Amino acid sequence: MKLNPDQSMNNTYTDLVTQTFNFPQEGFDVKDNYLRFNGLDLKALIDKHGTPMKLTYLPKIGQQIMKAKKMFANAIKRHHYEGKYYYCYCTKSSHFSFIVEEALANDIHLETSYAYDIEIIKKLYARKKITKDIFIICNGFKQKTYTSRIASLLNSGFKNVIPVLDNIEELQQYKKSVKVPFKLGIRVAAEEEPNFPFYTSRLGFRARDVLEFYVDKIEGNEDRFQLKMLHIFLNKGIKDDIYYWSELNKVINLYCQLKKICPELDSINIGGGFPIKHSLGFEYDYQFMINEIVSNIKKACKRNNVPMPHIFTEFGSYTVGESMAHIYSVIGQKMQNDREIWYMIDSSFITTLPDTWGIGERFLMLPINKWDVEYQRVVLGGITCDSHDYYDSEEHINEVFLPKMNNGEPLYVGFFHTGAYQDQISGYGGIKHCLIPSPKHVIVGYDKNGKLVDWVYAKEQTAQSMLKILGYM
Repeated sequence: MKLNPDQSMNNTYTDLVTQTFNFPQEGFDVKDNYLRFNGLDLKALIDKHGTPMKLTYLPKIGQQIMKAKKMFANAIKRHHYEGKYYYCYCTKSSHFSFIVEEALANDIHLETSYAYDIEIIKKLYARKKITKDIFIICNGFKQKTYTSRIASLLNSGFKNVIPVLDNIEELQQYKKSVKVPFKLGIRVAAEEEPNFPFYTSRLGFRARDVLEFYVDKIEGNEDRFQLKMLHIFLNKGIKDDIYYWSELNKVINLYCQLKKICPELDSINIGGGFPIKHSLGFEYDYQFMINEIVSNIKKACKRNNVPMPHIFTEFGSYTVGESMAHIYSVIGQKMQNDREIWYMIDSSFITTLPDTWGIGERFLMLPINKWDVEYQRVVLGGITCDSHDYYDSEEHINEVFLPKMNNGEPLYVGFFHTGAYQDQISGYGGIKHCLIPSPKHVIVGYDKNGKLVDWVYAKEQTAQSMLKILGYM
C-alpha cells in the first residue's frame, strides 16, 4: 500500500495503523498508547531492562505447534487420510536449550543438520527431555564427524534416528559403523525457481537416480537397513503456486513408484516452509494449504493403489520465529537532506538482525510508544560505520513511517517475529561489526506455579568478553 506522506501529517500513528490494517490483531494491541506483544506490557519491560533488548516469549512456541497439529488433524479427518502426522522442529532455527525444551514439551520430534546437533540430542536425553523413541531426522551433507555421531545414537538404542541420505556415498559410512538394524531416508533434490542462478538444489539425489539407487544399494538388505522416508524441501517455502505443487507432486509420484517395490517405505517428509507474519497485512490460509497437501498425497496414492504415507514436517521459523522481538531506542534524529529524516537506534541491524542486511528480509516493525503522535516518513539507521546498516522499507510498503520525535520519553521501536536464525547468523556471543555488543536477552515464560515471569538469560555483551576473544586478555 502506498501512503502519501503529505496527507499523513495531520494524523496520529494510531490513525495510520487502524486505517491501513485490521487492528488490533493476534499478538498485537495498544493500551494507553503503548503497544503490547502477546499481552505483555512492553513499556514495563523496557523500564526494567532497558534497550537494546532481545525478548523471547516462550508460550508462543507451544501455541504455534498446537495450531499446526490441530490443522493437520482437521485435514486428516476431513479427507479420511490413513497415515499419521509427525511435527518436527529443525534445531538450526534456534539451538538454545530454552527454545528446544519448550518445543519438546508439546510432544514433537527433532531434525538435525550438523554433527554438533547430536551432542544436543545426548544432553536432552540426559536431562530426560526426550526418550530413545523420538524421531530424529538427520539432514545435511554429512562429514565423518556427523555420520559417526549418528551411528553412535543408533548403536545406543535410538531406534527412530533416520539419516536422510544426501548422496550415494553416504550409505557406506553407516554400513561400516552401525551395528543394529536402522532406517533410512533419501532427500530428493528440488528444481529451483527460475530466478535462481542454478537449476537444481545442491542437496539431495537427482530424482531420476533414486529408483536405481534403491535397487542397487538398498533392496535385499532389509535385515540391516530399510528405506522408510522420502524427503523434499523447497527454499521458496510452502506457497499456493504452480512451482510448489509441481515439485511436491514429483516427490509424491516418486513415493508411489517406490512403494510398489519397497514395502518398507512409509513416510513423506515435506520439510519446512510455513511463512510467519512479517507485516500487519499478512494473509495466509494455513488450513487450506494443509488440506491441499493431504488431498494431493491421498489422490496420488489412490490412483496408484498404494498405502498413504505418514507425513512429516520440519517447521523451524514457524515454530520459533513469532516468539521473539528486538526492541531499540531512537537515540537521535538527523536531517541529512531535504527529504530524508534518519532515526538512529542504539544498536545495529547488521549485528542483531543480519537477514535485513544479507537477504533484504523485512520484519514486522512497530513503535512501542507515541501512538498518539503525528507520524512521518523516516529511515532507521544503525550505529556501525557501514553504509548498509539501515532499514528503510516495510513488507507491505516501500517506506517506513514512525511517530515524530517530541519532548518526553524516547521513541522505542520494536522489530517482531525475529526468533529464527538471527542469533545463529550473527554469531551469538562472538565479535560483531564495529564491536557493537550483543544486546541483553530477556525471556518471558511460566514458572513452576504457572505464573508469567521474566528473567535475564544474557546480559549485554561486555568489552572484556570481546577483548578475551580477540586475545587482549
